[in-house]
Amino acid sequence: MSKINKVLLTVVIVLLVALLGLLVFKWSSNSSTPKLTAVYLKTGDLYFGELTSFPTFGLKNPYLFTVDQQNKDNPVNVQKFSKIFWGPEDFIRINRDEVVWTATLRADSNLTKLIETNPDLIPPQQGTQTLNQGGTENTQGTGTVVPDAKK
Repeated sequence: MSKINKVLLTVVIVLLVALLGLLVFKWSSNSSTPKLTAVYLKTGDLYFGELTSFPTFGLKNPYLFTVDQQNKDNPVNVQKFSKIFWGPEDFIRINRDEVVWTATLRADSNLTKLIETNPDLIPPQQGTQTLNQGGTENTQGTGTVVPDAKK
């Protein structure tokens, strides 16, 4: 075999292995329901969304966790980031150096259920939505997460 043929064969093999690796990666990361990840930043901000690391580290379909200590009835709210009044895109690029911790949410958590049932949560001015212990929801607009009550 000539030297050119060996080089071409090597290039083809490397490309096939790379393509196979990419297909396996895409197949393994394609689940029917995306996993939600909590990302806590040094600024004290807490976001939830689908964590991505390539091509940019960040969150797809992010949600913003806010606490309103003035609201004694529903102090905790979750808002769809793209629905905030100033209209950001549905992706947040995050500086890895600013991340304090990340955690994947369980599929049976109240927040995961809330986002699955109403993915387009809207800001608090337009109502509230709560998810109680039984997994049923009271829908009026934003996501207020009610912790599980111990019986």
